[in-house]
Amino acid sequence: MTAKATDICIRDISFDYEDFHYRAPLKFGGVAIDRVTLLNVHSVIEGAAGRTAKGLGSMPLGNVWSFPSKVLGYDDTLRAMKALTERVARITANCKESGHPIDLAWTLEPAYLKTADEVSRQLGLPESIPKLCSLVVASAFDAAVHDAFGKLHGLNCYHTYGPEFMNHDLSFYLGPEFKGEYLDRYLLTEPKPRMPLYHLIGALDPIEESNIHKRINDGLPETLPDWIRFNGLTHLKIKLNGDNLDWDVERVVYVDRVASETQRQRGVDKWYYSLDFNEKCPNVGYLLEFMNRVKSATPAGFERIQYIEQPTARDLKAHPENRMHEAAKLRPVVIDESLIDLESLHLARQMGYTGAALKACKGQTQALLMAAAAQKYQMFLCVQDLSCPGASFIHSAGLAAHVPGVAAIESNARQYVPAANQPWELKFPGMFHITDGTLETGLLTKPGLSAVD
Repeated sequence: MTAKATDICIRDISFDYEDFHYRAPLKFGGVAIDRVTLLNVHSVIEGAAGRTAKGLGSMPLGNVWSFPSKVLGYDDTLRAMKALTERVARITANCKESGHPIDLAWTLEPAYLKTADEVSRQLGLPESIPKLCSLVVASAFDAAVHDAFGKLHGLNCYHTYGPEFMNHDLSFYLGPEFKGEYLDRYLLTEPKPRMPLYHLIGALDPIEESNIHKRINDGLPETLPDWIRFNGLTHLKIKLNGDNLDWDVERVVYVDRVASETQRQRGVDKWYYSLDFNEKCPNVGYLLEFMNRVKSATPAGFERIQYIEQPTARDLKAHPENRMHEAAKLRPVVIDESLIDLESLHLARQMGYTGAALKACKGQTQALLMAAAAQKYQMFLCVQDLSCPGASFIHSAGLAAHVPGVAAIESNARQYVPAANQPWELKFPGMFHITDGTLETGLLTKPGLSAVD
């Protein structure tokens, strides 16, 4: 690798945790969760002439999402992720390589995956820590290095992905069809000024007053109409069960009826839905019948659907029968849980997926590389968070604001864990106080990943 004067090496890594309870439970992949553990990583890097800079990376340890298990409980998978965090911290701190953050992540990932297997054996886990889970743990470390790199050079990170900083073109990571291309070809140097907010409607969330069993009474909205008015919403993400066709169809019809009445009262005539089954559909036939029934029950509601997230099982190789070609003719079908590397993206395309979900929780490095590949293949793109609060939300929103084609931003933490956002609200008011359904992403121009603490 040809060294550049801008290259850096890692000098120190430390981390800490923050624990928060949700204000209301969120049903996720068939499991109701009511808490979150945030992993905060602090890095020190060194560049030319001994100059140093500090970086921050933060990410929820989304164990229910990244390490689903029928034999391990919540505390077991969280304990495994924390054990892996300790090992990843040591590996990262002991890295002897120098280069661009993309290169360092590329070098370190195999060691992270190897140590995940070692941790699984040492803990005597009946199931090995999945690659997706390892990516989530590593993502905060990757973010901390990217953040410090930008700060060292006095630049927002999205100014550091061109040939003047990177040692390799994209062919090194993505194959010969990317020869001569760099990430800056597929990214916006400056963020989009404003972006719509996608509001999550969880499977347990009340839609109307009659659905409320016990009020929270914390000053925040508790029904869909109240949330729509409170934030001026135009984008709604509907969580579905995937194992009860009647319920799933009725849920979308119900949401559409209530949203339509609320938007009529507001004088709004255009809004959108995304649908998320969290891979619980038993097969593609279920999805096709669901889509046909929704279209029949509410044609206007069906037209409002922008895309559908990973409807069936994440292990694509184990389920080659779940081909999405017919469904994707109706609406973009997006790979999410399955997207863990370039190979999985290629396989998803072969199986009929027409979109890709980018997530900061899979690592800044991977998210940027997958953003480039997906654009090359003309796929639909969206960015989703992991109910990311605070710095992790700024990171996720920055990704959405700098990737062309991404139309909206998820911000689930403001609904479920607003306490974790409080320290950040005064620093980024346009990202946390929403009245017109949009986020002021034009604010995300600070050094590093913008989450200056």
